[in-house]
Amino acid sequence: MNRAIVHMDLDTFFVSCERLVNSQLNDIPLIIGGGDRGVVSSCSYEARTFGVRSAMPMKMALRLCPQARVVKGDMELYSKMSHTVTEVIEESAPVMEKASIDEFYLDLTGMDKFFGAYKWTNELGAKIEKETGLPISYALSINKTVSKIGTGESKPHGHREIPSVGVHSFLNPLSIRKMPMVGNATFQLLSRVGIRTIGTLSEIPVEVLQQMIGKNGVDLWKKANGIDETPVMPYSERKSISKERTFNSDTTDIRVVKSLISGMAEQLAYQLRCEKWLTSTVVVKIRYSNFDTETKQCRVTYTSADHTLTRIVLELFDKIYTRRMRLRLVGLRFTDLVHGSYQMNLFEDNTQLINLYQAMDAIKMRYGSDAVGRAVGFNFST
Repeated sequence: MNRAIVHMDLDTFFVSCERLVNSQLNDIPLIIGGGDRGVVSSCSYEARTFGVRSAMPMKMALRLCPQARVVKGDMELYSKMSHTVTEVIEESAPVMEKASIDEFYLDLTGMDKFFGAYKWTNELGAKIEKETGLPISYALSINKTVSKIGTGESKPHGHREIPSVGVHSFLNPLSIRKMPMVGNATFQLLSRVGIRTIGTLSEIPVEVLQQMIGKNGVDLWKKANGIDETPVMPYSERKSISKERTFNSDTTDIRVVKSLISGMAEQLAYQLRCEKWLTSTVVVKIRYSNFDTETKQCRVTYTSADHTLTRIVLELFDKIYTRRMRLRLVGLRFTDLVHGSYQMNLFEDNTQLINLYQAMDAIKMRYGSDAVGRAVGFNFST
């Protein structure tokens, strides 16, 4: 029995949220992002017609579309609206995976017949738009890859069904850029040897692809042929991530303690980015030698940037450590998490900082989380 997998994606989610609260932003070129040194976090379709794209430097975006209205962005609003959509889907869907703040997978396998599943999906899409006011695009097919590509081809504000007999005829004419695994480097590599459509890619011997692009070649070949057995993972909202360190000997060496919690902050921030979370609450915990335990927390703008989180952690430590007694334990917790990526919160950061994070994360992913780090916490990280 073929699976019935739905991919749902809220159209220009940040833009749609801003337009819900301010109708004056409707039907105009709109950019969500930071100041002149920042990057575009999201943009409306009106702005895209001028060549504006997400992650583009703001200066370039405004050169392309000088008449655009720029809004800094409100992660509190976006998180709230995402939670509302999640609740609407959870009330109806048998199995739901929340892939990001604005993207969902549903497994409807076994629900009536295939046409019945598509009819049910249309009804759910209409319910989401009615209850939230947010436009949504979606596609139903036999696996996550085909349904995701189908959603992309349905945007904006569209939907489609791609049954098993129609998978190859749907995929084959499309550019390989449409495939989730194909970034710019892979596209350039494949294009140089004449592989520009998914149909052409599907006909390349899998061994050749593996030699060209490594271990991902097999997965890429499978997906080009409409094969993807990745399951829809049931959704459960993670509440927090944390680290603690109990010292071998109680200490008053504040230099060591601060280096340690700086390292903790960097490691936890890296974990947030890997798992695509943003945090809005930072909690520092200390335990004195007499076992008295104290915590202090503060709210922050949603982020997964360790340079921001480390600064806040050190400020909280200075406020909480007041007795000048020996410390037995220090701990750090990031809580009130929402799905998202660091790029979504770059309302003030510049492209150089983005590139630095991407480079450091790439090194950590390849060689381990301790392979590179900030000097202040590197020697004392846990």
